[in-house]
Amino acid sequence: MKRLGLAGYAALSLPMAMAMLPIYMISPKFYGDALGIDLAALGAVLFLTRLLDTAQDPLIGRLVDLLQRKRHGWTMLMVISAMVLAAGFLMLFMPPRWSESRLLMWLAASLIIVYAAHSLINICYLTWGARLTDDVTGRARVTAWREAFGLIGVVVASVLPGFWVSDLGARAGYQLFAWVFVGLLGLGLIVTLLLSPKPQVATGHGLEGWRHALAPKGVRRVMWFYLFNAIAVAIPATLVLFYIDDVVQMPDQAGLFLGLYFLAGMLTLPVWVAVSDRIGKARAWLAGTCMAVLALFFSGWVGAGDGLLYGLICLVSGAALGADVALPPAMLADAIPKGHRQSTGLYFGIWVLIGKFALAVAAGVALPSLKLLDYQPGQPATTGSLIVLYVFLPMIFKALATLALLPKFGEQFFSRVFTRKVSSS
Repeated sequence: MKRLGLAGYAALSLPMAMAMLPIYMISPKFYGDALGIDLAALGAVLFLTRLLDTAQDPLIGRLVDLLQRKRHGWTMLMVISAMVLAAGFLMLFMPPRWSESRLLMWLAASLIIVYAAHSLINICYLTWGARLTDDVTGRARVTAWREAFGLIGVVVASVLPGFWVSDLGARAGYQLFAWVFVGLLGLGLIVTLLLSPKPQVATGHGLEGWRHALAPKGVRRVMWFYLFNAIAVAIPATLVLFYIDDVVQMPDQAGLFLGLYFLAGMLTLPVWVAVSDRIGKARAWLAGTCMAVLALFFSGWVGAGDGLLYGLICLVSGAALGADVALPPAMLADAIPKGHRQSTGLYFGIWVLIGKFALAVAAGVALPSLKLLDYQPGQPATTGSLIVLYVFLPMIFKALATLALLPKFGEQFFSRVFTRKVSSS
């Protein structure tokens, strides 16, 4: 596959990633800090809207599969979804000056719109990428190109708002960022639709439901692995801005730290693809996980003003992120049996559902736990619980993800629930 085609396909990933970072990292900080929303109430809204959102993803996957044989079906779906996503994103970062209870309702409505639109376009987009090639090595390259552009979007989303908020204030800064996102979303969509290779249309009838899709043991192992790994990545992502403010105590450098993290992830993507070609995707991911755990461990030793140490930790953990974003989607594409290719949309609907559920767990557990353990934003003396959740809780889920990848353990323990349901259906 030519580089121009890969770049054309990957272009949409940049604004799509820009949308995801604010949803699970910036919006909690904006509504919790700048707008003064109670952390427990904020965590509850984030958790409940995510749970509501996850229920629709397999249905969206079925819709994507249904539209694959319609003329311009995927194109129209992505265009309409992008328009709704743009409107919801503007709502999210242009809230009215209301009371806390009404702001929570506004936040919930904005998130529901953003989640639904993002799911529609994202599941179609991921399915498109999985259908570009059936070559195992080629899939990793498609994923790497997509995630590289995505990480550029994440870097943009992590750096620019910090500058604008510092200069213009929270409301004006995030409003400007929202309008920039809308422009980049339109541009990225046009480039992808015009320059990306066309996906291969699968023949045959789709699967009856998600239980049949999850019947293959290899698929179940990858799904369990992705769930635990996504939670491990989402927890520190949810807490990192609080950590920079009150543990490192360098809030003005938050954009720099996030930029180092995501830039390292982007630059190491080709390395992880090359490593996976030599030793396999699972082993390459395990190597990345060892780096991530090492970085988390040393994060526990960071103190006030240790900007250099934390910057180095961001570089190491960002390098590990490259394995987390480049390899798992390709692992799923490898695990889907050839006879199930006509239901690729359903598989990625389940995949997106799992990713959202992981974010819901991270927000629904971490933020209320901070409140329960008496952490107060802006008061460094209360950061003991923040350090524990940020450093050690992700390690536990990384360990569970590793166990899920082990053939005997993953198949015998994590997969039993699905084996019984499929056999009885």
